[in-house]
Amino acid sequence: MRRIFPILLITIALQSCNEYQKVLKNDDIKAKYDLAEKFYAEGDFKRANRLYEQIAPKYIGKPQGERVMFFLSNSYFERGDYNMAGYQFERFIKSYPKSDKVVEASFLGAKSFYELSPEYSLDQSATDKALLKLQNFINTYPDSEYFAEANIMAKELTVKKERKSFEIVKQYNKLGEFNLDMLKSAITASDNFVSDNPGSIYREDAMFIKMDALTHMAMNSFESLQEERLNEAKAAYMALKKKYPETKYDKKATNLLEKIDKELQRFQKQDVESK
Repeated sequence: MRRIFPILLITIALQSCNEYQKVLKNDDIKAKYDLAEKFYAEGDFKRANRLYEQIAPKYIGKPQGERVMFFLSNSYFERGDYNMAGYQFERFIKSYPKSDKVVEASFLGAKSFYELSPEYSLDQSATDKALLKLQNFINTYPDSEYFAEANIMAKELTVKKERKSFEIVKQYNKLGEFNLDMLKSAITASDNFVSDNPGSIYREDAMFIKMDALTHMAMNSFESLQEERLNEAKAAYMALKKKYPETKYDKKATNLLEKIDKELQRFQKQDVESK
């Protein structure tokens, strides 16, 4: 039996393959349809997809057309061909706007674009498109069974975009060690980030970077500019502590504040002496 069973499996597989090739090459639309349904039900989306591709144009306007087009779209999704899946789900929705599969198709179409979103360090045009699709779905179908998952995906993509913006802030600050203009860019980028992303998980980090950049810029400025910039750095510290009283940057921020106060005391002493 141990020898017979593998041979039996191979025989069945070969028969299935032969049947698939035979049906794929002939012009019997009904045979293609039946075999596509069989493969789809078995989870063989690759072969089902090939067959649905061939017969989909033939079923336009026919009762089975809606089913064929949805299964064609979903077989692309299940194969991981998200570009085609997104495109086909959009076609399905336009072709069958009253279908009871529209909600699912809208969700899977949006999820297809979500799957195409690249790493945060790359161009985020695809992420923007995915967020738009997901937000449209969330707004249109707030009672859908897919609502929670759509929200999770939208939040993940939002955080990804925020991280890309935040990494730019970090990079400016790092480059500022060698270039004062980069510190100015870090400060501006930090302000823009905090303004544009009020609920971001990177908000605290951006606020600390602003203080750090302002401090280093003040310390490396001309004497005539130092006092004003030191006060700006101290204001950034106060803003950070007000928003995050127990900030994770407390030790680093306190060390910077001590340097700031030490320099400000020097200016105060100079003012007293000048009088």
